[in-house]
Amino acid sequence: MTSGKRIRVGILFGGRSGEHEVSLASAASVLRALHPEKYEPVLIGISKDGRWLVGSSAQKMLPEVLKSGERMFIPPDPTVASLVPIAPASGRPSISVDVVFPVLHGTFGEDGTVQGFLEMAGLPYVGAGVLASAVGMDKDVQKRLFKEARLPIVPFIAFSRARWEGDRAGVIRDVKKNFKFPVFVKPATLGSSVGMTRVKAAHELAAGIDAAAEFALKILVERAVNAREIEVAVLGNEKIEASIPGEIVPHREFYDYAAKYLESGTGLIIPAQLKKSQVAKFQEYAIRAFQAIDGTGMARCDFFLERKTNKIFINEVNTIPGFTSISMYPKMWEATGLPYSKLIDRLIELAFELHREKSRTRYSIELPAGAAGALES
Repeated sequence: MTSGKRIRVGILFGGRSGEHEVSLASAASVLRALHPEKYEPVLIGISKDGRWLVGSSAQKMLPEVLKSGERMFIPPDPTVASLVPIAPASGRPSISVDVVFPVLHGTFGEDGTVQGFLEMAGLPYVGAGVLASAVGMDKDVQKRLFKEARLPIVPFIAFSRARWEGDRAGVIRDVKKNFKFPVFVKPATLGSSVGMTRVKAAHELAAGIDAAAEFALKILVERAVNAREIEVAVLGNEKIEASIPGEIVPHREFYDYAAKYLESGTGLIIPAQLKKSQVAKFQEYAIRAFQAIDGTGMARCDFFLERKTNKIFINEVNTIPGFTSISMYPKMWEATGLPYSKLIDRLIELAFELHREKSRTRYSIELPAGAAGALES
């Protein structure tokens, strides 16, 4: 890119996920925050059935793009780095992009699949890579890595949907053996509390597992903790920074999908009312959790602070946190001294920084003269 040229940012939103609508809200906020003198946005919507649709200059609203955008795709060819029309006869030229900002939540967006695709295409992109994205979406594997990193976690068990469908009595027996009620039941590979249930008694357990099983191949059950919900934002590649902590005070029994996105009343307290020693511990744990999953770019780290004991538990790391104007991730950075627009700048800088570092890696070797023929014989 030459000096003075606007950076063309592909904002990737929507997706084949139960969190499709959440993505639209986040992407709209990112779009508004892009400084028009620095960036040229390219709106790339993924419909619920998986079609890639690119907006025209006249389409400024994200739902318009999903309704009537032109079908285009990014070839997994690093020499192209452009959106190419599916129907070349349409007359629309290819659209080059400098960097992709995935504002996708959940399956086929936050789980490493899109990140792997962008790696194949050779494009810089904002946020975590393939491994961290996949681990960040799988709460079972994530918690195992936290345990290996000696981070405190809430006791849990995980099992496959196939096992549940084949041995319901055995699964219920295992849950009863390991936990007292209440427990939380959730899909192991989804976010935004989609499919999550607080199960208060044994007779409610099967219904809770059935609900979670609609959304994932793996289900997780964990002990319910009477706790404050504390969150910390992290930012960086090699050098990782942690924000001041914030606190979620849900108006419902727990912070479910409705409390997050459909209803008002949930309190967001930034900074959280904590002792200095607790702030330092939350920030340390957030950075360690981010490193445990090999994170880059950004993440929001969610914690429980048990009311009775003041014990801290790491709950999960979200590699594509919510980006709406009221989302905790940007609000915590704003309170730390990094405004929303500057946060977007920094995330795009980190994407280019990591892409440059990856470009230094050798992916092939040069064989001595005659060696190629010997290998073929």
